[in-house]
Amino acid sequence: MTNYNGNTVSVINTATNNVTATVNVGSHPMGVAVTPDATKVYVTNEFSNTVSVINTTTNQVTSNVSVGINPLGIAVSLDGTKVYVTNYNGNTVSVINTATNNVTVTVPVGNNPVGVAVTPDGTKVYVANSNSNNISVINTANNTVTTSVPAGSSPYGAIVTPDGTKVYVTNYNGNTVSAINTATNKVTATVPVGTSPYGVAVTPDGSNVYVANSKSNGVSVINTTTNTVIATVPVEYWSIAFGKFIGDRTVPTITWSNPTNIAYGTALSSTQLDAIASDPMSGPRCV
Repeated sequence: MTNYNGNTVSVINTATNNVTATVNVGSHPMGVAVTPDATKVYVTNEFSNTVSVINTTTNQVTSNVSVGINPLGIAVSLDGTKVYVTNYNGNTVSVINTATNNVTVTVPVGNNPVGVAVTPDGTKVYVANSNSNNISVINTANNTVTTSVPAGSSPYGAIVTPDGTKVYVTNYNGNTVSAINTATNKVTATVPVGTSPYGVAVTPDGSNVYVANSKSNGVSVINTTTNTVIATVPVEYWSIAFGKFIGDRTVPTITWSNPTNIAYGTALSSTQLDAIASDPMSGPRCV
């Protein structure tokens, strides 16, 4: 958890719900993202113009990566190789290589980008440009913006569903959420929610989207099949966090063509080692 005015990150043990460590980072930490293997945490420091890299084994900062002006949003690709950072007053996205912790490219986007989300296959990045009222779609193969999708007023948060078919974007001044089809990059639904929606999260099965409405004391729950609000959960005023769901993902299906017997001592080949999992990233994860 980032502590914005404390310039620290709190590490919470989910078994005991106690803070086990406090890590000093840069000035006014905002966004936080964890690599899929849970070995690193990346934190955007808004007033330092850096991203702190925390080793989760030691809870120590191992690197501070210089990025653009006022970094806010952050997302890690599902394969763990890249980190995408929105630079609010730089109107850019910094792409960090997680192997070297260096910025490999800086991509110009719209005005004042906030939220950022990566598709599961890693081919597209969606960036919410709060003062352009649109979403930049970055092609990760060449790191260029291929299109800009019109959204509502002041888009802030962005999340991609686990199957990669939809993007949900909160429109802070529009009090709505835009649902975008990733195949066509078109808005397919505009869902009215609470006042000043900010953060957004999706359940691991992709069935529901949760939207933090910062000025109406509630979290709107959107059914992704009907794109309608099915519940509103009362919370504290000024709830803005980009929440993450914790728990087991769907148990994968393992398929394996039973090979013929081989003689003892024969080296295994692709004939024997051909088991396939329906989801190679399945298993318990905490993000």
